[in-house]
Amino acid sequence: MPETITPPRVQDVVKTARPPLHKVILLNDDFTPRGFVVRVLKAEFRMDEGAAMRVMMTAHQRGSCVVAVFTREIAEEKATRATDMAQKEGYPLKFTTEPED
Repeated sequence: MPETITPPRVQDVVKTARPPLHKVILLNDDFTPRGFVVRVLKAEFRMDEGAAMRVMMTAHQRGSCVVAVFTREIAEEKATRATDMAQKEGYPLKFTTEPED
């Protein structure tokens, strides 16, 4: 009897891709007090005083600053909640999101 050769079975390897990340960006304005900006950064983004001051000053000097990077859903939620905190106090402070490069 002739010998039959069966090719080895190939298993498909499923790789799960990481979700695309989005940056939360703080936009500078000339009306919101610096102390309030620091308070929002500490409350919503769990920053310590020093980190919140650095982010606030960078946004103040450059016009905007990346606060943190998250998945799209979390970034949008945090940006919305931080902006809403400011609006409730009557400040025009704004946080936006954009895809990370």
